[in-house]
Amino acid sequence: MSAASWSIPAIPRAVPPARGGTPGEAFLVAARPRAGRCRAAPRRVRLGRAGGIVVARAGAAEVPVAGSGESAVVFSEKFPLRRCQTVEGKAWVRVDAEPDGDGRCRIVIGCDVQGKWVLHWGVSYDGETGREWDQPPEEIRPPGSVPIKDSAIETPLEISHNSEGRMFHEVQIKFDKDTPIDVINFVLKEEETGAWFQHKGGDFRIPLSGSLEDRDPLGAKQGDKPEGSNAQQKENVSEDKGPNRKCISQFYGEYPILKPEYVENSVSVAVTENSETDKSRVEFDTDITGDVIIHWGVCKGNTMTWEIPPEPHPPKTKIFRKKALQSLLEQKTDGTGNTISFLLNADYSGLVFVLKLNEDTWLRNVENGFDFYIPLTRVDQIESTQEPHKGDGHKLDDKSLQTDGLISDIRNLVVGLSSRRGQRTKNKVLQEDILQEIERLAAEAYSIFRSPTIDTAEDSVYIDDPESVKPACSGTGSGVEILCQGFNWESHKSGKWYVELGSKAKELSSLGFTIVWSPPPTDSVSPEGYMPRDLYNLNSRYGTMEELKQLVNICHENGLKVLGDAVLNHRCGQFQNQNGIWNIFGGRINWDDRAVVADDPHFQGRGNKSSGDNFHAAPNIDHSQDFVRNDLKEWLCWMRKEVGYDGWRLDFVRGFWGGYVKDYLEASEPYFAVGEYWDSLSYTYGEMDYNQDAHRQRIVDWINATNGTAGAFDVTTKGILHMALERSEYWRLSDEKGKPPGVLGWWPSRAVTFIENHDTGSTQGHWRFPYGMEMQGYAYILTHPGTPAVFYDHIFSHLQQDIAKLIAARRRLKIHCRSKIKILKAEQNLYAAQIDETVIMKIGSGHFEPSGPLNWTVAVEGQDYKIWEGSS
Repeated sequence: MSAASWSIPAIPRAVPPARGGTPGEAFLVAARPRAGRCRAAPRRVRLGRAGGIVVARAGAAEVPVAGSGESAVVFSEKFPLRRCQTVEGKAWVRVDAEPDGDGRCRIVIGCDVQGKWVLHWGVSYDGETGREWDQPPEEIRPPGSVPIKDSAIETPLEISHNSEGRMFHEVQIKFDKDTPIDVINFVLKEEETGAWFQHKGGDFRIPLSGSLEDRDPLGAKQGDKPEGSNAQQKENVSEDKGPNRKCISQFYGEYPILKPEYVENSVSVAVTENSETDKSRVEFDTDITGDVIIHWGVCKGNTMTWEIPPEPHPPKTKIFRKKALQSLLEQKTDGTGNTISFLLNADYSGLVFVLKLNEDTWLRNVENGFDFYIPLTRVDQIESTQEPHKGDGHKLDDKSLQTDGLISDIRNLVVGLSSRRGQRTKNKVLQEDILQEIERLAAEAYSIFRSPTIDTAEDSVYIDDPESVKPACSGTGSGVEILCQGFNWESHKSGKWYVELGSKAKELSSLGFTIVWSPPPTDSVSPEGYMPRDLYNLNSRYGTMEELKQLVNICHENGLKVLGDAVLNHRCGQFQNQNGIWNIFGGRINWDDRAVVADDPHFQGRGNKSSGDNFHAAPNIDHSQDFVRNDLKEWLCWMRKEVGYDGWRLDFVRGFWGGYVKDYLEASEPYFAVGEYWDSLSYTYGEMDYNQDAHRQRIVDWINATNGTAGAFDVTTKGILHMALERSEYWRLSDEKGKPPGVLGWWPSRAVTFIENHDTGSTQGHWRFPYGMEMQGYAYILTHPGTPAVFYDHIFSHLQQDIAKLIAARRRLKIHCRSKIKILKAEQNLYAAQIDETVIMKIGSGHFEPSGPLNWTVAVEGQDYKIWEGSS
């Protein structure tokens, strides 16, 4: 049974209370070592007073220190922990279309998971198209309903108990049998956590009328149960609505709910040092029950390298990839948690650890999101461990500190792989693990030694368009562009999308958009257009070539530029070679297999090796061939002239070198161009890393390879926004230098920011933006430098008015792709920034008010976002 999708709630992370210093206590900033797959990051640690004090260890078992020398407390602290557990339950929908005693039909919606549940719902009427909601009429609103803007209401579910005394939540909606309402739309919301319960990533839709042949409850196919449900239904013909008007009767469906709940725990760590034995005792104590493993290592001095201490190790300890230890904690006799203690030699400066509960659950420091660092030496011995960037008089070369560790890590892995080269299948998994680790370390090394191509001044927020980058065509338009993606994954189904989009051109222009990104225009194996075949055949599922040209003309008449979606990386063959492989092309560009890269194993190309990553669903084109590049340049120029395109959105540019893109753009001279360089962000233990420099560096390197002739979608910013909003970790929105952490922080004029597109949202939903937080995302990208892009499904939805206000504010306040930004706050539940001189914005639930010499008035505000305009 598949679970319905959830939007992870924005629950504030547990943060320990501020620790005020007392006389005699020492505070310092220690550099946290990088361990195996752990990240190095600074944190503030608290040391005991010189000479030692008695420190309360909450719940810690008292263990005698070996030897007879005097023991000194080096460190003692209780860290909060937060872990997510899943509560299973079910939701149900029941439709009774036969009138009851009061002559009305009813819908019953309920669930049996504990919480504070609210029904967020709206209606659609007969004859309406699309998926926009209207508020339901007063007469069908249950008591306690509250209007939400002008498109929905929220109704609390009432608590009831069944015959066995078990609690459940339920609400009833009553309606007349001849109601003009066509569909009731809803999602469930749990108010305590902010979580949303949806149906397969979208709204629940309950049709009240229409033919059951194509209008089944909740979108299930006729004759099938809705996916992930236990549903039953009957149909009843309503005599007064004609043969094609049917009402659903006695429908009942159950849907599994997997609700994430956060549990607060703690771990206490104490370190005592014995002067006679020259050893330190480390004690761990946690209130988590069940199996708990400490994944740990030690470090010396400033090497920043994890080490495994010599034996003896604690009981039930395993060595993890020769890089760390994993020790199973012992359960307390009273069953209240787990504990462990062990001795370490005094020549280690620190211990780094995370807690592991199972393969998918690793607990790190909730205060900063990194691994725990525990100092093992006293104040007078730890001066050298001060944070390199902040220790006055002790500033170290950060790259040098990490060099030795990285080289050692990679060398050890290579030696391990080499020693197993002769062994066979049984070690293949191990060898794959080592290869993956080498790739990860190489990416980390890349991020260290390849400082941002564009960022060269420490005191600047960013450096944009340096003298070294002088593109023949800028590809950035006027700098004040606002882009609308003019389609979604389903747009091809109408067969007349160009006509439909053209009818909205005037509205898009009035909303403040300057560029419309249109779908792929060519003949394609796939209806969406991303498997092109005959490049000069522009009759597609979206419409005819003439309709496309008419769309472009209408957009131009309304002051809109139009981007064509050009798929240059791959092309589907129209004929088979002698081996039956589809790698021979037809039409005006009739290439043979010499146009296909040689290292694509599926399509037997005779070209050169690929200059990028292969797309395995179709033959990858070899752009190193002169005849290929000449044909593609001619095709792009033809579309510029024949169709009237103003620029390009370039698909899957990770598949070929950016220098070839430079060649294509200099030939076709687009007004605006943006590439889709889609790459995975960096994760550790399933958690997104704070530092995403390596990820954005790869995007910036591609832009640089084009000589700045094209921008790129800022995938880094989208990913970080996801995590920041989902988990209330707004501190992620500032990098280590106080700049925006995405491409817009390094090369803003080439960063095309977005929160959703046809792949991530729409009906694909590969990486959907946190539900209900879209406006925070738009408040960020529409006030920041870069070129913002708005998704079609959002602009033509209940979000339109709010998005329009943000666009209007951006234009009125003259924010552009090179606007300067100063981050004012980046905390747990608050992010605030100043853009240029007269704009301040904030997102998040935290309170913030601007101050300074200007008079600040609110320009735009909404749920958890606000923009101020300054005046003298």
